[in-house]
Amino acid sequence: MKIIYQPIGIIHSPFLEINGMPIQPRAAKGARGKVEVFQEYTAGLKDLDGFSHIYLIYHFHRNQDYQLIVTPFLDTQARGLFSTRAPRRPNPIGISVVNLISVEANIIEIENVDVLNGTPLLDIKPFIPDFNAQGEIRVGWVEQARSHISKKNSDGRFSDD
Repeated sequence: MKIIYQPIGIIHSPFLEINGMPIQPRAAKGARGKVEVFQEYTAGLKDLDGFSHIYLIYHFHRNQDYQLIVTPFLDTQARGLFSTRAPRRPNPIGISVVNLISVEANIIEIENVDVLNGTPLLDIKPFIPDFNAQGEIRVGWVEQARSHISKKNSDGRFSDD
C-alpha cells in the first residue's frame, strides 16, 4: 500500500539549520514563527483562532534515512526508535504543540516553534486537553531526563548536514 500526502502549507521559523535548534517546543520558549497555509485550504482555518494551542503535523523534509536503535538527545543510552521522538523515522512525520497567537487570512502566528524553517505542513489540529490521556501517565526512560528538556538543542546527531 502506498500512502501519499500533499503539503497544505509551509512552516516559517527562525531556525535555518538543524544543528542548534530546539528539540521540542518546551525548549523553544518564546521562539516565534508563522504558518503559511496554502490559499485553497484557508477556509479550513475558520474558528481556529478560539484555541490557545495547536498541533502542527509536518514532514521532516531534510531527513532521508533512519535507524531502529538511536541515542536520543536526552540520553546517552541507545533506545528503540519508537520509544523516542527522534526525527529520522521510517515515515518522517513530526508533531509539535505550539501556542497559537493569531490567525489572519492564511497566516497563523505561532510561538514556541521547534521546527526548521521551510518545513512542509501536512495538517493542523486543535489541542484539546480533555481529548488526551486519562489517569496515570508514564514517560518511560525520559523520566530521568525531564529536567533537561527545556535546555536541550539539536547537536546534529540526526542531521544530514
